[in-house]
Order: sequence, then C-alpha cells, then structure tokens
Amino acid sequence: MSADSTLDPDDWNAFRDLAHRMVDDMLDHLATLRDRPVWQPMPPAARAALDEPLPLAGTGGERAYQDFVQHVLPYPNGNLHPRFFGWVQGTGTPLAMMADMLAAGMNPHMAGFDQAPAVVERRVVRWMTELMGFPESTGGILTGGGTMANLHGLIVARHVRAGFDVRHEGLTGLPRRLTVYASTETHAWLVTGMEVLGLGRSSLRWVPCGSDQRIDVAELRRMLEADRRAGLEPICVVGNAGTVNTGATDDLRALAALCREERLWFHVDGAFGALARWSERLREIVAGVEEADSVAFDLHKWMYQPFTVACLLVRQDEHLRQSFEAPASYLAAADRGVSAGGLPFADRGLALTRPFRALKVWMSLKAHGVHAMARLFEQNVEQAAMLARRVGEEADLELAAPAPLNVVCFRFSPAGLSAERVDRLNRELMLRLQESGVAVPSGTTIDGRFTLRCAFVNHRTRAEDVDILVDAVLRIGNALHAESAGAPA
Repeated sequence: MSADSTLDPDDWNAFRDLAHRMVDDMLDHLATLRDRPVWQPMPPAARAALDEPLPLAGTGGERAYQDFVQHVLPYPNGNLHPRFFGWVQGTGTPLAMMADMLAAGMNPHMAGFDQAPAVVERRVVRWMTELMGFPESTGGILTGGGTMANLHGLIVARHVRAGFDVRHEGLTGLPRRLTVYASTETHAWLVTGMEVLGLGRSSLRWVPCGSDQRIDVAELRRMLEADRRAGLEPICVVGNAGTVNTGATDDLRALAALCREERLWFHVDGAFGALARWSERLREIVAGVEEADSVAFDLHKWMYQPFTVACLLVRQDEHLRQSFEAPASYLAAADRGVSAGGLPFADRGLALTRPFRALKVWMSLKAHGVHAMARLFEQNVEQAAMLARRVGEEADLELAAPAPLNVVCFRFSPAGLSAERVDRLNRELMLRLQESGVAVPSGTTIDGRFTLRCAFVNHRTRAEDVDILVDAVLRIGNALHAESAGAPA
C-alpha cells in the first residue's frame, strides 16, 4: 500500500530555511523601497516567463519562490513606495505583513465559533465603534474592501427603510420605486450597488455639488420633495467623508439632521476620510459621521494595512443582523463545544467563509496605538497642504480644486495655452512622470478639465518627497512645453 499523501514538507528543516529566506527577502524589499523606482514596466522577458503552461507536475517550493523573486517581486504597481500618490491604495507595514502570515498560518474560519480569532474580530469592531463615536448598540463586520462594506450598508438601508419585507417579497413587492441620493462626487461603488440590489441606476438620484465639491443640501431637499410628489419612495442618503476625487467631506451634520427629519437612512461612505475622526486635530472635518445610521471605511487605506480589510458599522446591531441572518440547522449554535460561540458574522454579512482580517488590525493597534496612527494621518494632511502651497508658489502650476484633507488636484498650466492644450499636456506629463519612476500621481477630471491627482495615504512619505514631486512636474512639464512649442495653441 502506498504512503498517504500530504502537502506538508517532506523536510521541515529545509522548508524552514526557505521560509526564513522569504521573510528576510521581504523585509529587505520593504527596507529599500526608497532606493528603487516607484514603478517600472515589466520587460518582455518577465512577461514571457509568466506565460507558462499549466503545471501538471510541480517543481518544488524553491523553484516557485525563485520565479517569484525574479519575475513578480520587482514589478508591482508601486503603492508601497513613499512617492506613490496615485489613487488611494494601501501601503502596508512590516508588522501587518507578518500578522497576515500568522493569520494564514492559523487559517481560522471566521463565521464565528468558540475561538480566539472571533473574539479578536469582535474586539476590533468594538474599538472601531469607539473610535467612530457610535453607541454601544452598534454592530459591525470586517469586509474585503470599501465597496463590500458600503454595499452591506446599502443592503441594511434597503431592508430597514423599504416599507415592506424586501427579503421575503423581493422587489416584486415594491409598491413604489425606492430611491437613493448621493452627490455627483460619490464613488462608483454606489452605481454597482444599485444594480446588484435590483434597485437600478434610474433609482439613483445624483445631487449636484457646490464649488467646494460638497453636496448641495438645499438641492437635496428640493429633490426629495419633488420625487415624493412624483410617487417615488426615498429611502437613503449617502454622504461622503473624503470624496475620491478631491477629499471633500459633505456637511454630515446637516445631512444627518435632514435624514432624521425625513425618516431616511443616513449612510456615510467613509472610505479613507472617516478615519480623520481618530485625530483631535482633524476630527471637526468629518463632524457628524458619528450621527450616521451606518458608516463604511477602509483600514487598508489610511490605516496603512495590507489589502484587504474594511469595516462596516451599523448603529443598531439588530438592523444589521436582521438584514442578513439565514438560519440553517448545520449552522446552529450549541451550548458547548466548537459551536458554542455561534456564527455571529454569518448573520451579519454576505460571506459565510471569511479570513482572519482582524488580526493585523488588532496587532497594529496594540503595537503602535491610536495616537501614532492619528499623528500619521495629520502628517499626511500636512504633506498635502505643503503640496498645495508649493503649487500656489509656482507660476506654471495651478490648483484644480480645494484641498481640505489629504488629496491635492493640480495641473501644469503655462500662460497662454488653451484649456484643450493644457489638458493634453498634463495627460502626457502624468504618463512620463510615472514612466520616469520618480513619482506616481493619478489623473482625474474636475469641471471637465483633466488634472493631476495626488493622495497622501502613505506612512513612508516625507516632506522631501513633496519637493521631489513638484520639481519633477516642473522639469518634465517644461520639457513637454518646449517640445510642443511649435504646435498650434
């Protein structure tokens, strides 16, 4: 009879050596980030090496790891680097990286059960509740990202405010079209969420913003009144704490008051901005977030955690549970044994099987503390203000929008050029800046104009990186301007 098979190593000592080398190599990688380009394109040879046939027979962990070191590790998108300013992406920390390794090593099933990992997640949710100023009645869950956290919040809003048993009847029981309201600056998750929930894009009511990129509350009130007269059923308003384009925060207090008056669910997309509440200096920027019925925020963005971990808090845990619970005999709690803890997270979200995301958050807060995190948030806001000041000091640069938090939108705009030519110049400037490896901004459109966009969510960024960025923008921009000097304006 042949021996039983396993995927454990035949030689634990040899695997231990390989594992130690993996840890050492990754720590070296993190320690030397500043010495490498922010981003570099994959050469054809690396792409070809990864275009490999299905491995029917394995070649061993050593060979697989060497292929990773040679063909994968050198070519990330650069989000860990101190001069990666594009989009809003997590930067990770060495400790949180190791926490993810520990979590994968334990590999617990996080639906619940009577186990320490479930206790850790419940504690992390309680910490988030306290930090966001929510009441003791709050329930919450950790999800894979902001889109899922926000989608869960929208599901709860639909369940609570639909006016009928939407879980039982479905949308066939819809007496009137349910409508949701958000500013035109709201992230695209909301469009996807409306589609997924069967509410449809036509039920999403876009509210215009003022020049400060914040929702026009007076116009929102007028839209609610008009839609009710037209036979629609408003159920939810989504406010922003840090919009994706400019970092603007809606007047959350005014939105909370309006929603209470109109008996609407008030959900806050906190993305990265809601975490400003952790800082006494920044807290007023997001004042009112604690009055929401639900709030979603990413911890893999401004808390610097590795992907993926986000959090949803719902003011009344009963609302969260009622929106998702689906009893089954094979998931029943017991008085003793492994199931004595029940499966509380299975009753509070879409996923039954969930990873141990809470461990890195728990370890990071225990190791570094809230005050250290808050100080880093403040540091990023200071760096954004520094960039805005530099832009204001340079004749060939201009701000495209206010920079109230940690996002700065600006463009290279020499005098005498048409708006169309400035847009073309800045699109090429962004690409050349990325390809140079010096810095990575992203781009966006504000009031119909293309603009460079820099988000400060990196604990590794220093003041000197702001100057390096501005100097590179001016150098490359002037070179581009000179190249196109003969082109028609």
